[in-house]
Amino acid sequence: MKNHKNRPLIPAITPLLNAPHSLMKWQLGALLPLGLALSTVTMAADPVSNTRAAEGKELTLPTVKVKASREKTPNVTKGYQAKSNSTAVKTDTALIDLPQSITVITQELIKDQNMQSIADTTRYVPGVGTAQGEGNRDNPIFRGNSSNADMYVDGIRDDVQYFRDLYNIERVDVLKGPNAMVFGRGGSGGLINRATKQANWSNLREMNFQIGSFDKYRGTGDVNQAINDNVAVRLTGMWENSRSYRDGFDAGRWGVNPTLTWQPSEQTKVSLGYEHYDDKRTADRGISSFGGRPVNTDVSTFFGDPERSPTSATVDSFKAVLDHDFGGGVSVRNSSRYASYDKFYQNIFPGAVNAAGNQVAISAYNNANQRENLFNQTDLTFSLNTGPLKHKFLTGMEFGRQENDNFRNTGYFTNVGANATSVNVSLADPRYRGAVAFRQSATDANNHGVTTIKAGYVQDQIDLTEHWKAIMGVRFDRFEVDFTNNRNGQNFTTNDNLVSPRGGLIYKPFDNFSLYSNYSIAYVPRAGDQLASLTLTNAALKPEEFRNYEVGAKWDIRPDLSATLALYQLDRLNALATDPNNPALSFLVDGQRTRGIELGLSGNITDAWKVMGGYAFQNGEITKSISSTALAGATLAQVPEHTFSLWNRYDITQQWGVGLGSIYRSKIFAATDNLVTLPGFLRFDAAVYFKATKNIQLQVNVENLFDKKYYANAHNNTNITPGSPIAVNAGISVKF
Repeated sequence: MKNHKNRPLIPAITPLLNAPHSLMKWQLGALLPLGLALSTVTMAADPVSNTRAAEGKELTLPTVKVKASREKTPNVTKGYQAKSNSTAVKTDTALIDLPQSITVITQELIKDQNMQSIADTTRYVPGVGTAQGEGNRDNPIFRGNSSNADMYVDGIRDDVQYFRDLYNIERVDVLKGPNAMVFGRGGSGGLINRATKQANWSNLREMNFQIGSFDKYRGTGDVNQAINDNVAVRLTGMWENSRSYRDGFDAGRWGVNPTLTWQPSEQTKVSLGYEHYDDKRTADRGISSFGGRPVNTDVSTFFGDPERSPTSATVDSFKAVLDHDFGGGVSVRNSSRYASYDKFYQNIFPGAVNAAGNQVAISAYNNANQRENLFNQTDLTFSLNTGPLKHKFLTGMEFGRQENDNFRNTGYFTNVGANATSVNVSLADPRYRGAVAFRQSATDANNHGVTTIKAGYVQDQIDLTEHWKAIMGVRFDRFEVDFTNNRNGQNFTTNDNLVSPRGGLIYKPFDNFSLYSNYSIAYVPRAGDQLASLTLTNAALKPEEFRNYEVGAKWDIRPDLSATLALYQLDRLNALATDPNNPALSFLVDGQRTRGIELGLSGNITDAWKVMGGYAFQNGEITKSISSTALAGATLAQVPEHTFSLWNRYDITQQWGVGLGSIYRSKIFAATDNLVTLPGFLRFDAAVYFKATKNIQLQVNVENLFDKKYYANAHNNTNITPGSPIAVNAGISVKF
């Protein structure tokens, strides 16, 4: 007779078989000596085995294979929403408990919008824009501060000027405000961190193929495989070849990124990765201006010569990360990254239009930069209670070495004269087809520099009461530059001792709502973003200093929908100003201020409706005259007063989904002299998704749905990028 009374024990043991690996072993180990419970379950399920057991015969249970992920899950994301993040404070912390404005671009949002570049990720981030970057680099603008070096990958500096791809990226963290306490120098207005895809124990095989407007072809692959319970490997790769709506433009890039994760025990994990990335394209510096506005020409018109404006970047990087959990809330992480960069760009580009409005000046130069970065970080975290206060401490060290070579040539137009550095061409046909000779001018750079960084930092996350939390920290950097000007043999060194504090206070009247205040400081030494700006004149000057005051609120409206609000003031101090009466003299002024409001929304309105976007108000101005082109009262370059963006995805059925996005930006000035205005615009994007089978999805993305003519960004008054006309991209994603 079957033992129906014992049948409920079968579902009771099921959670043990589904439990995490270590927990399951402990639970089964505790139960096996009892014997009785397991035999009762077996007899209830199998009367034949019941009889054998009663006869005293040996009983062999069927083999049960248990597969469990050993991957830790920090930086939790779901759909378009991130619940926690470990980039901002180096400990996995709920976003609602971080006293800072942070936008996380999740993997699902990256796929739905078909993002492929850093510029793509900033479109729906309030308070962050992007500059042209002379057509050869990523150049975001954080709260009025243009930067081409505040880029990080897995929390480690990646500061060379080039265009990054997202083929191997799991998510993108956009941090706003100074972040020097965690990241060191720079980060004056914010920073962007790319978190790469890592080998784990969730097997995956995915290929994506795309074809789009302007002869775009792209393919990506992602293969993740568990070798055994201790080792997993992953390989991501990308190839792309494309043209553009801009005449003569061509781009080709490819990358490959193998990673390996080894977990010899439950407490220890080792992650290794190597990436080779190669990007070649045309350096496109857009069109010129006339009468205070971009010239009236077709968006496809190329000024200069695309054939002789190549830019290339080759990056080889290797990283190693060791994580060990000692138990009791104590853990250590050691991260190392070596990267070699080889960057070259040459451009024949437009200058000013003449007073008659019928000719435009053309100039040229090229620049080569080689850099080797080596960084090592060690972070120790531990918990401690002092009376009623609960502490989570972070203490760490960072050591870095950056060796940099920089060489620039000026273009001379020998058809005009042996030393002519510009030539005029017709505005109706602004291509230049004559001779150009590249050689060094008297002021062109030819330098070598070695930068060393030695830093220590400590941070305390404190639970003060049930409703009050605080985050306090300070970092000390010893920043040294040994700089040689190869042109004249001058050699000098600079030493900066940078003390970067931050303090934040959080009040949580409810679990799903918080109010916060934050204060932080960051520095940019005189070597500049690219470590090549030192001269005998500025070497002894204090670093530029950036101070940020911020208050805000965060509200989890529902478990999968979050809203944020931030109000801030960001001051730039120690800006180098030129005496208007004597250009040979310079001095330091506290010369720039940005004030703003940022609103953000991300997550699910309903189970079928996902949203991402926000609004930003920014008032950025020069507070004291810095030069003849940056006078007191002027508005900061490329800082719009109002921006609004909202992306929506709605799943009509389990198979069909649609996306619709809108981007609004008010007018901006191309430069701080405020002489040229780029008009405001409203643009719409759209997408259609079709899930053909469980493993096959088709997707079509449309950029600039209504073919709006607009100007995307600029480098200065005479280098302005027209926005793309309507563009369609179709792709198929296959999992196997």
